[in-house]
Amino acid sequence: MKKWLSSFDSTVAAMAGLRILSASIELTAAILMLVFNDVKKAVAINSMLAFVGPVILVTTMTIGVFQIADQISYGKLIIIALGVGLILVGVFKP
Repeated sequence: MKKWLSSFDSTVAAMAGLRILSASIELTAAILMLVFNDVKKAVAINSMLAFVGPVILVTTMTIGVFQIADQISYGKLIIIALGVGLILVGVFKP
């Protein structure tokens, strides 16, 4: 098992680990919604997830882009940054 785990690139493992963390948070939130069985509490829990998702997205993108930054042009880096910025504006602007 240890040999299998060491075959993964550390950057990919970090990105996958963050996504597993995100999925765990989402699953926990869904279970809490069912446990509380109240629409107001479910909406409050869901609003907290609106913050977690973009944070995980930006973090995983940052890790990945830092790893491949020397392999892509400055123009593509700018396009990636603009794309992530537009996602954040779309999520956080009313």
